[in-house]
Amino acid sequence: MCYYTQQGKTAGELTDYLGRNVDDHENIFTSDFINGFSHPNLPIILDTKPDIITTNYTWGLLPTNRDKDFRKSTLNARVETLEDKPSFAPSINNRCLVLVTAYYDWHWNDPSGKSKTKYQINSQIDEVFFLAGIYNSWQDKAGQIWNTYSIVTTEANQMMKYIHNRKEADDDQRMPIVIKNTDEKAWLDSKNPPLDFAFPNYQPSIIGFQKV
Repeated sequence: MCYYTQQGKTAGELTDYLGRNVDDHENIFTSDFINGFSHPNLPIILDTKPDIITTNYTWGLLPTNRDKDFRKSTLNARVETLEDKPSFAPSINNRCLVLVTAYYDWHWNDPSGKSKTKYQINSQIDEVFFLAGIYNSWQDKAGQIWNTYSIVTTEANQMMKYIHNRKEADDDQRMPIVIKNTDEKAWLDSKNPPLDFAFPNYQPSIIGFQKV
C-alpha cells in the first residue's frame, strides 16, 4: 500500500526539475514525512493541465455526495479492480501524477509487528518521481468544492514483498504504481488501460533504503 510519502522540493525546485510552473507557490506542500490520513495537498499533474503543477487537490478520493470520513478508505485504489469499484469507476479516466521524492513502508521483524524497520523507497533515476493517480472534482450542496485523488497500487515486486510483509498482507502485498518520467503522457492518456502499468508487465526502477 502507500499511505506515507515525502515531498522535499520547493515550488521553485519542482519548476526547475520538471520544467513546469506551479499554480500557487504558497500552497506547495513539503515535508520529509507525510501521513496520507491527514489528507494533504501533495502537488499533482492533471491530465487536463499537463503543463502545470496543481496544488489544490487533497489525498483520499471522495466520490460525489459521500461523507468526508469515507476518504480514509480511498487513499489507495487497486489497479486490478478500478472498473469494478463504485468509488473509483467514475474517475478511472481522470488521470493524474502525484509528485513525491520518496514513499515509506515498514518491514515487520516479528509476527505481531512489535518490532518494525522503516524503509524509504526512492527512484533509482529521478529526484522527483510520479505515482499513478486518479482524481475527482465536484461541488457539494453547501457550495464547497471537493478536489481529491487516490494513488493507484499494484502487486508488489520482490523488494516490496519483503518490506511489506505484515501478517494481514500475506499473499496480497501491494505497492504504488511508479510511473517512469518517460511514460507520464502515457499514464495521463485515458486511452491506455490502467492495467498496462501493473506489475509485472510494467517495472520502474526503485530502491529501498533502511531507516533506523
